Amino acid sequence: MTKIFSESHFIAVLLSSMLALTAKAAIYSGDAREVGVSSTEAPKDLAGIGYTEKRGDKIDLNLKFKDEDGNEVSLGKYYDGKHPVVISPVYYACPGLCNFHLNGVVETLKKMDWSAGDQFQYVAISFDPKEGPDLAKAKKASYMKIYDRKGTENGWHFLTGDAETIKKFTEQIGFKYKWDPEQKQWMHASAAVVTMPDGEISRYLHGIIFDAKTFKLAMSEAADGKVGTIVDKLVWFCSHYDPHQSKYTLYAFRVMQMGGLGIILILGAILVPVWIRSRKKHV
Repeated sequence: MTKIFSESHFIAVLLSSMLALTAKAAIYSGDAREVGVSSTEAPKDLAGIGYTEKRGDKIDLNLKFKDEDGNEVSLGKYYDGKHPVVISPVYYACPGLCNFHLNGVVETLKKMDWSAGDQFQYVAISFDPKEGPDLAKAKKASYMKIYDRKGTENGWHFLTGDAETIKKFTEQIGFKYKWDPEQKQWMHASAAVVTMPDGEISRYLHGIIFDAKTFKLAMSEAADGKVGTIVDKLVWFCSHYDPHQSKYTLYAFRVMQMGGLGIILILGAILVPVWIRSRKKHV
């Protein structure tokens, strides 16, 4: 009886400690989400340029574009209800930023064990209505060489569209840009928009250089952990997106949840045999 009491007492103390740590983790994670970031005033010539994030909104999958072969396609063609879709608004004749963005995306995807066409779809959409399929096709061929992964052609798509369709699409994702008549080029920001299998906007990955882990976690999150291995799902579950750093960080509360579950399972494995032996002695 003393032995059982000692083990039970030990368990009670351990569980109490675990609950205390979990509470602290919850408080910490709550505080972290409330931290604000001061904004700075943008230069006047950049006013009205950038992204107004619309996470949770859905893109109209009936919007029709032309693919790199000149076929009319709807955005819905690339959504199968299971896999995430990453969209990059660019224009193919861009002399700088768009190329840097596409280079950054491709180099990041090359580092991942996920492949376009299997675990996700990648779609580049030109926001310049003057561009057509010929330019899109040349652009795709160029980046397929850089990606250099056979059998992934059906996972890469370079689209063009008319002015009305482009306007609807860019408004839906909160993308703002304007033409610079002096430089004769578009002034714009750069981001990859991660969308869920039903077209809902999940994350914006800003910039031209990306972290492969963040990119993969964003896609895993968009698919609600339904794509990838059990390890991918576990890493996503234990991570939290920090918009201030534009990357995923270890989420203390979820780590404590997983740790607590592990402790309970271990204690169960220890206590059940003890309880069974105790019952047999008193029968």
